Amino acid sequence: MSYQKTEDLLDLAIWMQSTREGVSIVDIMNRFGVSRRTAERMRDMIVCRFVQAEEVIGGDRYKRWRIPQGTLKDFFQITADELSALELAKGAFDKEHLYSQSDKLRSVIEKIRASIKSETYRKIEPDAELLLEAQGFVHRPGPKLKIDSKVMETIQEAIMASKKLKIEFRNSANKTTKHTVAPYGFLYGNKHYLVAFSYYNRQYRYYALHKLVNVKLLDEYFIRDEGFSLREFTKDSFGVFKEEPFEVEWLFNKEVADDASHYIFHPSQTMIKNPDGTLTVKFKAGGRKEMEWHLYTWGDNVKVIKMKNKDE
Repeated sequence: MSYQKTEDLLDLAIWMQSTREGVSIVDIMNRFGVSRRTAERMRDMIVCRFVQAEEVIGGDRYKRWRIPQGTLKDFFQITADELSALELAKGAFDKEHLYSQSDKLRSVIEKIRASIKSETYRKIEPDAELLLEAQGFVHRPGPKLKIDSKVMETIQEAIMASKKLKIEFRNSANKTTKHTVAPYGFLYGNKHYLVAFSYYNRQYRYYALHKLVNVKLLDEYFIRDEGFSLREFTKDSFGVFKEEPFEVEWLFNKEVADDASHYIFHPSQTMIKNPDGTLTVKFKAGGRKEMEWHLYTWGDNVKVIKMKNKDE
């Protein structure tokens, strides 16, 4: 068996222990990019070697397999690159002034460090520090928005407990309004947002975190909409502005075509390299204002061929 196949089996065993709902054959196929027959062989090898493995039926009626917690506790150790990746993630939160998230990640890192055997830690610490020094973040010019850590912690508590929030929100007219909302999650970007269901508007809305004046956890529970998905909610948007999706076509000149080809402007995009060296990018999304802001950064190097909906 090759090194890569062995590593994949170890990853599968760890994955099967880390998930409560279990891992299906389709899950294995998607994660490791293998055929169904190969996925079944991988599953069989794990189940044969770990007799503690359990077969469960998921809510989708698919068969899944999992390994009880603690089975692999002496079987694997965290690596230097994994430890440095966590430190880098903490640094990213710090740079975005998301200190509540950074503090939680710091706590996780400390617990991991404390759980690593002394002799193992002495071996990986120098490599982890070297990797951390060799990587960094490019400073993004412009002001950073500060987010109150207590606000973040209150929202996170509400999300985990499925409790409603009373928020005071400063709108574009600089007036403060109060809303009762059911919080569902966060979107991080140039600005950071709370995604919540508003009982006033009766719809899901974005609330800029830096505009939340006050957040109060209510002693009222809400029933989560199991059909709601942040990914689905944002898939038709360029940024966070919700609009009816429309056809978009941009033409980048040959001077920047190579750079532009490395960008994912939208998940639905298609790119066409033209014979004259230019690049055509097409996708369908809403969010004209954010598109215009982004296009401004390309200056005269991009031409808008199409950016309007059918009613315009």
